[in-house]
Amino acid sequence: MEKSQYKLSLEVLGRLDRSGILKNIVLVGSWCTLFYKDYFSDVDYRPVLKTRDMDLLVPQPAALKVKTDVAQLLKDLGFVVGFTGTEGYIRLEHPELIVEFLVPEKGRGTDKPYALPQLGLNAQSLRFLEFLAQNTMTVMAEGITVTLPHPVNFALHKLVVTGRRRIPEKQTKDKQAAVAVLNALIQKGQSALILETFEAMPRRWQGMIKKQLAEITDRSILEVLEG
Repeated sequence: MEKSQYKLSLEVLGRLDRSGILKNIVLVGSWCTLFYKDYFSDVDYRPVLKTRDMDLLVPQPAALKVKTDVAQLLKDLGFVVGFTGTEGYIRLEHPELIVEFLVPEKGRGTDKPYALPQLGLNAQSLRFLEFLAQNTMTVMAEGITVTLPHPVNFALHKLVVTGRRRIPEKQTKDKQAAVAVLNALIQKGQSALILETFEAMPRRWQGMIKKQLAEITDRSILEVLEG
């Protein structure tokens, strides 16, 4: 990953922190793999980040009490407002980074953007995101407190959603990220935590995870899930 991209990501997180809204946000998506590096400092873990997308989950939109125009907050860094999809989801675009906000999908779901007037933009509602917010951890990045899903939730979630990806390249990247994190957890002696979290998931999710893992040569993760 380019150093300039990492520096930009920290500047974005720092500004969100100083505005008072970062405490209500969980960093999700592939950027988590980079911020897990200290957690896995005692094992062989080598995150490879090749994405511009920084996904920020707002688990409880009602908890956003501070009003911040995020687009204006990041404008002088070179971010511009962009729209994606036919419904007009807003994201903030920079040549090196794309910042997008997400919220957990509730009930039967909707294709319409979820308005976040406190932030001056909207968010995309996606399934399975509550699982990421159920078990979180915090890390320090250059003095900034960043909330992340616990690695076990991150990895299992990746395997659940991988099969729903339409682009094969993204499917491969998701699976590689999940396997790398799960293997690091096993090295760290947390096989029991993997199994416990897996067994608490809906049976359908468990089947989706096992289907993805059945396609890889290394069976060590499957052996953990089989107890």
